[in-house]
Amino acid sequence: MSKMKEKMHSCELYMPFDEEILNEQLDRLELLYDYNSTRPHDGEKREKLLKKMFAEIGENCYIEPPFHANFGGAHCHFGNGVYANFNLTCVDDTHIYVGDHTMIGPNVTIATAGHPILPSLREKGYQYNAEVRIGKNCWLGTGVIVLPGVSIGDNTVVGAGSVVTKDLPANVVAVGNPCRVLRPIGEKDGEFYFKDKKIDIEKL
Repeated sequence: MSKMKEKMHSCELYMPFDEEILNEQLDRLELLYDYNSTRPHDGEKREKLLKKMFAEIGENCYIEPPFHANFGGAHCHFGNGVYANFNLTCVDDTHIYVGDHTMIGPNVTIATAGHPILPSLREKGYQYNAEVRIGKNCWLGTGVIVLPGVSIGDNTVVGAGSVVTKDLPANVVAVGNPCRVLRPIGEKDGEFYFKDKKIDIEKL
């Protein structure tokens, strides 16, 4: 393993154009290309490809093509029952962890890669990566962006269009740019599912 490849997962500055890194990346992107070329009825083929593509993926996961990932999912760890709508982008230069039953809306970006602010280092192509952790049973709304190094706690809902720059605790609703906690998940959420629409448990 090259020294540059070792630095990918340690939050150190490294050069992503290292030959070993690029060769592996291209191989991984071939699998991603195959996945995105599948037809709607190719469920079994998609499942087999995801198991090849991902570092870990649980049972009953559904990722709607097109799916975009720098390393084709090679550094993605998804639990059971994860659902991702169209155009999920995982900048998976290092590890992304997503817990069981988390739902991901369309056009969500989960990024692990960053570049130094110092112009002279950026000019040379240096990069660093910081892992992202998203808990169980979360919901990331349409167009959410999760930045490198962020952790999101279990059951948390992130509102559409939010940019998550810092860690979020469990069991809250968070919105905005930068994303902030709006309120805890509470008793009202057990009574209403949308505005004045009541939950009728007997009918569910």
